[in-house]
Amino acid sequence: MPSDVRRRDFIALLGGALTSPPISAHAQQARTQTLGVLMGLANDAEARARIKAFEQGLEQEGWSAGQNLRIEYRFAEGDSRRAQAFAKELVELSPGCILAHSTPIVATLVRATRTIPIVFVAVSDPIGSGFVASMARPGKNLTGFTILHATITGKYVSMLKEIVPQLDRVALMYNPGSLPGAETFFVRPFITSATELKVKPTTFQVRNSTEIETAITELGSAPGSGLVFAPDNFITVHRELIVSLAAKFRIPAIYPYRYFAEAGGLLSYGVDAVDLFRRAAEYVSRILRGEKPADLPVQAPTKFELVINLGTARALGIEIPRIVLVSADGLIE
Repeated sequence: MPSDVRRRDFIALLGGALTSPPISAHAQQARTQTLGVLMGLANDAEARARIKAFEQGLEQEGWSAGQNLRIEYRFAEGDSRRAQAFAKELVELSPGCILAHSTPIVATLVRATRTIPIVFVAVSDPIGSGFVASMARPGKNLTGFTILHATITGKYVSMLKEIVPQLDRVALMYNPGSLPGAETFFVRPFITSATELKVKPTTFQVRNSTEIETAITELGSAPGSGLVFAPDNFITVHRELIVSLAAKFRIPAIYPYRYFAEAGGLLSYGVDAVDLFRRAAEYVSRILRGEKPADLPVQAPTKFELVINLGTARALGIEIPRIVLVSADGLIE
């Protein structure tokens, strides 16, 4: 082949390369990324609902599990030792990001890595827990989405007093292992509110199903008793036992999530947890594409919901005030 022909072909090829549009950021990141997800819950219907919303959010951001994204799920089931083992497993995979559900899960991951980006969901006090420097500028390898404020337990007491005027004693139940910092964060506003409303406050620290049954049995022996719960993985894992015992001993109770009311609990008031997971997908996507958690401000919840189980109210002989009914986001018959 003549040399001038070869030279023309080379020049044409070079010219085409120079005039072609640059490779997009998405194309550059076409390789499969690894994402770790560590849930404090069991792999049940509630956890799957959150995961579904999260994956839908990722798809809207251009990620598809099994194509350009490999997702490694782990479920701690409210067990700290399982959480530690799973945190170690995920860190060893060197994922581009880890989605961490709840305060104890994040605390476990922080001990396992200081470099892998972490997006947390459902953390109550990220500053007090030492996860971030500030809400606007997290400053470390973590950012994410907060859940209920400390004063929620005080609000629960006032809500319970409103629907049960004869309320004389109220208990806050939680597992200190899965709700670290509860004594200063949730207990104080709970006691303050109960005292102001002239209701006797008490707390039950429970670590297994036997202690749950003992505590609720004791509470049920005193007339005029009520029960409230802070957002706690352990309580969520044991929700069926708790709801059934509250019904057995005819104790009105307020829970932090909708699925408690759907399971037969009297009422729930709290954030839309599924919405938090959907929103978290954007932060995970931005980090997988190169942004730093330190530059992404911590976000507060935007959707709250009040759900009332009318069947349970009737069984307990409670007439829900009309002002409460009209403000409900969901009524269960």
